[in-house]
Amino acid sequence: MTVAQLDAAPHGEVDHAFPLPHTPGAVSTVRSRVRRLLGGWDLPADAADDVLLVVSELVTNALVHARPPATLRLWRVPVDGHGAVHVEVSDLGPAAPPPPGSVPDPDEHGRGLGIVTALSARCGVRADQAGTSRWAEVLAG
Repeated sequence: MTVAQLDAAPHGEVDHAFPLPHTPGAVSTVRSRVRRLLGGWDLPADAADDVLLVVSELVTNALVHARPPATLRLWRVPVDGHGAVHVEVSDLGPAAPPPPGSVPDPDEHGRGLGIVTALSARCGVRADQAGTSRWAEVLAG
């Protein structure tokens, strides 16, 4: 697995883009849409499950920590001679820092990007004046 920063993610043609509403239930709605999309891509069930989990974690991260608007993009890419799904969530950048003394509960927060890293062949962050993109490439057959 490779974790990369900045412009390491290959730029390809985006097959699907989903705007992310900053509303309750947004992650569930996005997961349902992505599940239908992946069903048409004929991925192995375990690979589709991994992609869905990565989508959930990256979308949740953007909705909790970043400034709207955010967008999820998905496309297929080759990674080391294998098929993969590129998952990318872009937003306007980091949210304002949390107020002093507001430490998130470690039992409920803080493991999402570790999960993304564990499930991805490659992942990273690209940041510039336009915002931040967190991306992952999940092997899919």
